[in-house]
Amino acid sequence: MLSIFDRGAFAPCPTPFNFTAHVLARADDAPDKIALAVLSQTGSERWSYGRLKSAVLGTGTGLLARGFKPGDILLMRLGNTVDFPLAYLGAIAVGLVPVPTSSMLTAPEVQKMVDQLSPAGILHDPAVACPETTLPTVSSAELTAMRDLPPADYAMGDPNRLAYIIYTSGTSGQPRAVMHAHRAIWARQMMHEGWYGLGVDDRLLHAGAFNWTFTLGTGLMDPWSVGATALIPAEGVPLDALPLLLRRHDATIFAAAPGVYRKILSHHAKLDLPKLRHGLAAGEKLSDTIRQHWAEATGGKLIFEAYGMSECSTFISAGPANPALPGTLGRPQTGRKIAIVDEEGPVECGKDGTIAVHRSDQGLMLGYYGAPEDTAARFQGDWFLTGDHAEMSEAGDITFHGRVDDMMNAGGYRVSPLEVEAALLPHPRIREIGVTDIEIKEDAAIIAAFYTSDAEIPQEELTAYADSRLARYKQPRAWVRIDAMPTNPNGKLSRKALKPLFPRR
Repeated sequence: MLSIFDRGAFAPCPTPFNFTAHVLARADDAPDKIALAVLSQTGSERWSYGRLKSAVLGTGTGLLARGFKPGDILLMRLGNTVDFPLAYLGAIAVGLVPVPTSSMLTAPEVQKMVDQLSPAGILHDPAVACPETTLPTVSSAELTAMRDLPPADYAMGDPNRLAYIIYTSGTSGQPRAVMHAHRAIWARQMMHEGWYGLGVDDRLLHAGAFNWTFTLGTGLMDPWSVGATALIPAEGVPLDALPLLLRRHDATIFAAAPGVYRKILSHHAKLDLPKLRHGLAAGEKLSDTIRQHWAEATGGKLIFEAYGMSECSTFISAGPANPALPGTLGRPQTGRKIAIVDEEGPVECGKDGTIAVHRSDQGLMLGYYGAPEDTAARFQGDWFLTGDHAEMSEAGDITFHGRVDDMMNAGGYRVSPLEVEAALLPHPRIREIGVTDIEIKEDAAIIAAFYTSDAEIPQEELTAYADSRLARYKQPRAWVRIDAMPTNPNGKLSRKALKPLFPRR
């Protein structure tokens, strides 16, 4: 039996269609219901569905009034505030193409995006790093004023047209601009049952920032599309305060990267969360240790894990209706067509291969912006190759085996070592450099940089250099001077051989 999971396609996306119209389709059913609460330790800022829809469509009106036209690309340099989802949805509502980016990126990193995309404008919070530019810029204050403008009409159209662009670290070292269609939000419905168990009465608390794509999708768009309530911690709320917010605001579902669960457990041996049904985890592999300790601390509550990527969100998962077998990720969500393949196509069940998504998946990207060759290289016939290895049982259960490249994981963000190396190699005292992730204790890894030089370089100097060129989550946390870089027989850097060189104390 071949490793192909195919239990029928999901319902086709209707046409005409608009991403934002789908997200806010329930707003008129209960305009006074709380759609969003931004939680601090002393209170919350609440947004009703009526207020949310009005602000989104008013923002759309304001962006068009600034002269932007449907199809224009807008780079988002906004902070961890409600401005982010309002501007994102407002732009898509009127046919503009937003590009959400992390506020942690440095100006040089953002300049590369500007050079690649040639955006029509930038939505900019002055507190967020941004290169000097002559492009039209809309400030966060201007965006706030737009909320009260008359509502724009939704720009309805082909569900396959471009809706937004997100960046992911590429194996080439150059972050890739991933283009997604309006239909991507329609495809996320497969996650509601296959992962979340999400319903209209849920109150989903996501631990991430507004400007993280994991938060945008799982924490905001999905709850809103079913008429549920999204709960987001305000900027500055410490992780050890999350249990208090979960309990105080009657959260029924909690979503976070595995590292957040680990940090909460390091501060709380017991957690009293009577309304919480279960947790969700994605972004990096969830360890059995975290899963077990969470269940012990909460009195048996489960964490359901999902696997996905920027190019196709999450498509393999466990959930309340389909718990994962021990040692597995779960199964492909109903409506997906997933295979485990080698160079000749799908392999037999039980054999190792690359996880692949059929090109017919409605959640699959349109391609990489300005890089048709890179896009084509990710396909093998009709299968999009993820680059991750696994095996599939005859029942469809997926056992993850790991990546086939050197991509690193930093707190849920996938980071290319090539990108980090390219940013650090220009340091005048570094001759060669190689980076990899190092597990420093169970369930905790850091990025470490190994370099050759004529003499030891002060760590403070190296850290300051990295801070000026890389977002914090991409920066090495350890620096190791070595005599020579380990290479394979072809003279290529062997990053796996760097790991044993890390000094253990």
